[in-house]
Amino acid sequence: MKTSRREGVWRPVGLGALSGLLAGYAALATAELVSAAVRPESSPVIAVGGAAIDRTPTAVKDWAIRNFGTEDKLVLQLGILAVLTLLALALGALAARHRRIGSAGVLLFGVVGGLAATNRPDSTSVADALPSVAGALVGAGLLYCLVGRLRSPRTLRSPRSLESPAHDEATGGWDRRGFVLAATAAAAASTGVGLLGRSLNGAQGQSAVASRDQIRLPAPASAASTVPKGAALRVKGISPYMTPNQDFYRVDTALVVPKVDATSWRLRIHGKGVTRETTVSFADLLGMPLIERNITLACVSNEVGGPYVGNARWIGVRLADLLAQCGVRPPSKGGPADQLVARSVDGMTIGSPVEDVMDGRDAMLALGMNGEPLPFAHGFPVRMVVPGLYGFVSACKWIEDIELTTFDDYDPYWVKRDWAREAPVKTQSRIDTPKPFARPQAGTVMVAGVAWAQHRGIDKVEVRVDDGRWQQADLAAEDTRDTWRQWSFPWKATSGGHTLTVRATDRTGEVQTEKRTRTVPDGASGRHSVVVTVD
Repeated sequence: MKTSRREGVWRPVGLGALSGLLAGYAALATAELVSAAVRPESSPVIAVGGAAIDRTPTAVKDWAIRNFGTEDKLVLQLGILAVLTLLALALGALAARHRRIGSAGVLLFGVVGGLAATNRPDSTSVADALPSVAGALVGAGLLYCLVGRLRSPRTLRSPRSLESPAHDEATGGWDRRGFVLAATAAAAASTGVGLLGRSLNGAQGQSAVASRDQIRLPAPASAASTVPKGAALRVKGISPYMTPNQDFYRVDTALVVPKVDATSWRLRIHGKGVTRETTVSFADLLGMPLIERNITLACVSNEVGGPYVGNARWIGVRLADLLAQCGVRPPSKGGPADQLVARSVDGMTIGSPVEDVMDGRDAMLALGMNGEPLPFAHGFPVRMVVPGLYGFVSACKWIEDIELTTFDDYDPYWVKRDWAREAPVKTQSRIDTPKPFARPQAGTVMVAGVAWAQHRGIDKVEVRVDDGRWQQADLAAEDTRDTWRQWSFPWKATSGGHTLTVRATDRTGEVQTEKRTRTVPDGASGRHSVVVTVD
């Protein structure tokens, strides 16, 4: 049966695109397997994703966090895979017409992936390029072979058949059986290789999981005070006073959560003013006097009324004591360093004011959270916690290095991206209930939420209905000035549409400003409001 000219034109393009898709699949599967021999973070999807995060404009990052929340990394990875899929289809279609050029295109993307991997902040050697390069070689070779099957065995001997599907159509069709067998075998082999690579990469984290399972946190030398009765209000819809670990917000740049073995973890402390450079192990920290404190953390990416704030019970080593053992003095006492740069295992750098971490507040190297070792997603085995500062200038997770330096000498990760060098948490409040656009019944409606001004404390919360006067809300009992406070306000609701607005006043007398600002460079400001319709 003769093949129509239209079918003869589109068949090689469509099958070429399919070949490109299979070649891309094989490349990623091979890279996954090779990354198990190098390190999981060298996988091209992770490397390219990390490079994309580093080079994404601040406004775009802010938009992603605002719209996708803690799922922003998953969205990025899916986006990368979607782009790679389209590129693989395009290169396959190109290879159907120009076999060598299409295959060379796959190699080019291997080079891009290799460069992305070796230029990551946490890259340790050129070996990080191997997964991308190996994947590209396999993908390019497979694409070249599959496209070759789109020509008949007889025409493959002709030089013209290498670059001309029209010549192939005129001289005898294509190797249908050979293509199907090769494509099926490639898909099956790639699946097996990818699953093996995923399994091996997963196994590398098992030692970290085992080390966490074996940890028994000792009793703290200084325990947290008992949460006062009345600190947690019994109001439906309000945030719980203590945030469960699984509900605690997570905002960072790590596409893959690092899994660090606590038995091999080390922390180096060095730099200006360090008279006794020190390296400590996890066991060393466990043997030091531990403090336990309830502390509320807030992310600078939190919009007014946003969810990126939580309260937890932390246990760890007082950071000021550890620094003092190394001979560090704050600037107010003649120390030469005014910035502490914390480095994470994933290459993140976070700068904190030395004065703040040594001014008597409960800044700590946290080992535990809500009665258990830190979850991996929240920094296991060790992270920094500094009450009163936004996380981007204090809360280094998976920490492995502390360097004492100055703000003039070094700009950490976020400062290079237009965020502020110093960022104390702003006085903020939020309405948890009723939710926006709720339709409560007329009568008494309980308006409730939380307010926070870490290291200063909340003195007063007020609520305004529409354009009326400010009315004082009932404050829950205060735990410490480093924790948020719940509040409630019994509103005599009348029928119709209404706007509810909240503001807080901290212990310094500062009233939460009504001026709206975005999160960049040092946190959002403004007053949270919700619109409801009373039936």
